[in-house]
Amino acid sequence: MKKLIAMMLVLAMSVSLVACSSSKTEESSAAESSETVTEESKEEVSEESAEESVEEAVEEVTETAEAGTKIYILTASEDHGWTGSVATFAKEKAEEINAEGKYTAEVITSADAAAQITNIEDILAKDEENIAFVIQPMDDTVQSAIQQIVDKKIPYTAFDRIIEGVADSAVANVRGDNAGIGAAAAAYFVSLGMQPGDKVLVIEGDTSSVTTLRDAGFVDYVTGKVEFEGATIADDAKWSEDDVAAITYSGAMNWSRSATKEYFETLMSDNANTDIKWIYAQDDEFSMGVFEALAGGGIDDANKEAFLGNAPAITGCGGLGQMYDVIRGTEYADITASFSGVCSVTYSPSMIQTTAQDMIDYLNGETVAQDHVIACENVVAENVENYKSFN
Repeated sequence: MKKLIAMMLVLAMSVSLVACSSSKTEESSAAESSETVTEESKEEVSEESAEESVEEAVEEVTETAEAGTKIYILTASEDHGWTGSVATFAKEKAEEINAEGKYTAEVITSADAAAQITNIEDILAKDEENIAFVIQPMDDTVQSAIQQIVDKKIPYTAFDRIIEGVADSAVANVRGDNAGIGAAAAAYFVSLGMQPGDKVLVIEGDTSSVTTLRDAGFVDYVTGKVEFEGATIADDAKWSEDDVAAITYSGAMNWSRSATKEYFETLMSDNANTDIKWIYAQDDEFSMGVFEALAGGGIDDANKEAFLGNAPAITGCGGLGQMYDVIRGTEYADITASFSGVCSVTYSPSMIQTTAQDMIDYLNGETVAQDHVIACENVVAENVENYKSFN
């Protein structure tokens, strides 16, 4: 509606300008012979100034319409861990948006999906004009509320959990590259000298598609099907089907550090497993569970010595602050001194800020990719200070 008013204003002012110009032409024709070139020049300058005033007025009306947009950012509760940290980063972005002044932003957190649905419906019930949503869906049941947003033709961007039933309606679906996490871990191990047939342990998250993709990314890299950072594995380093079949998988740890610690202690109680060299942990919490197990008394000293004597390497994922401290060498340094490498693949909760920025870019009239996959990077001691972490 505001854009329509702006267009009407342009038309009205343009008609007024033409009418005024015609009147001046008729009145001046009788005295044309007495007018000087200077006076004609003055009239041209006057008309140009009027045109510039119209353009400035249109720009001002348009900017005022856009500036009224309020962006609601909906996330999980700000409690702890990766999910809780999404809200922390969302609040940082909201402060930035509000400080810039063109748009306003408000973060609304929810303890569960039912609460998030209620929050969305409450916002919609106010029938506000010029609003937009940035949503981290709690689970797939939030689809019903998102459909209400779509039905009202309100723009929204989604983060992390992409709900297929409404994905095509989003301005942008922003997510990390789950398959890329596996490829990044495999590429890191290869850079350290991993050879086909080496003993690999994959510590898995759960039974969802996230874990399936993270598993597949690792295998696809070592078999030469995918690349990481523009490069594929060398032909002489590719793994065969038999090599891949020998990889050990933990099964679902349900994103739990304590469950991983217990699992690793049990695994290392059998000295036949102490020659595992490469540990691909699909979350930083899992890596911390391994370090806690190695620092504790749950593993036989002889088996622990044998495992560490093999110069193992480990990758995590997510950006946990404690894991970054391990990479820096300020935590578990006595343990990691025996490791050949420690790495965390990026999958940061700060991606919610990118999701909000995509909405801002859209409101600014810029082109936004609907399927926005954020590439993975390997965080190691040499570059850890360049990355944001969470607690």
